[in-house]
Amino acid sequence: MRGSDVISVRDLGREGLERVFAETDRIAAMPEAERRRLCAGRSLGYLFFEPSTRTRLSFEAAMASVGGTSLGIADSATSSAQKGESLADMVRIMSMYTDALVLRHPLDGSSRFAAEVSDRPVINGGSGTEEHPTQAIQDLYTMRRERGRIDGLTVGIVGDLKYGRTVYSLLHALGNYDVKVHLVSPESLRIRPESVYEIRKRLDLAESTSLGDCIDELDVVYVTRVQRERFPDSEEYQRVRGSYVVGTDMLQKMRRGAIVMHPLPRLDEISTEVDSTPAARYFEQARNGMRTRAALLALILADGGP
Repeated sequence: MRGSDVISVRDLGREGLERVFAETDRIAAMPEAERRRLCAGRSLGYLFFEPSTRTRLSFEAAMASVGGTSLGIADSATSSAQKGESLADMVRIMSMYTDALVLRHPLDGSSRFAAEVSDRPVINGGSGTEEHPTQAIQDLYTMRRERGRIDGLTVGIVGDLKYGRTVYSLLHALGNYDVKVHLVSPESLRIRPESVYEIRKRLDLAESTSLGDCIDELDVVYVTRVQRERFPDSEEYQRVRGSYVVGTDMLQKMRRGAIVMHPLPRLDEISTEVDSTPAARYFEQARNGMRTRAALLALILADGGP
């Protein structure tokens, strides 16, 4: 994977995903001094044209954990984009200053375009409504770590399946494994058919508008927020907001050992009462984001293993 772009989780396949998981475990077991030599002297650049907490900070923390440094633009309002500088020029300049680049941008195709103009590896930190591959990596790693496996799981993905880019990356990633997936959403937020045409050939998918129809079958309940910022009509957003709320009453209907995940930030989709229960794994999921991104950076920028 040395020097490779990561634009879609499809770029990795099962072998690539398992390599990242193995590297994550390997780095976690390293003495700190050894871990900090993995990317010593390397730098990570970031260009974020959309708000971010976990993705940007976890990349910075991940790079620091393997001995590297980070620099970049967290708010496009403070960049030369306000003067009309093109994305292509910003990417070219950033690639001169750094060894790898993370881009988050509201336009579909932005990360793939950046990879074409950059002479450094580009990692997609979220592109429009398309994909968020490093989120899917940490999601699968969390399932594997918490449930001991991925093959054989039944996963429920709940909420905004139309606009949530984490959903599409997660489905593509799950397509590498033997899993069953229940898609639960309001009718107006159903999965985009054209975006999952290929996925349906590889995954056992069932669609529903009611979480209660499948809650007792699920090993993983993956909850997503309604993506207010992507709605063309604010009234439509208000109609579907709060369609599903996972509370302690819902936990009682879940399988023994089932876990609740969320890519965060959450609004009102998961009650705060759930936070203190054994099923709540969304904060550990966020922690795993730093761990898996550190492994990915090591694989791209350093030797990354035997």
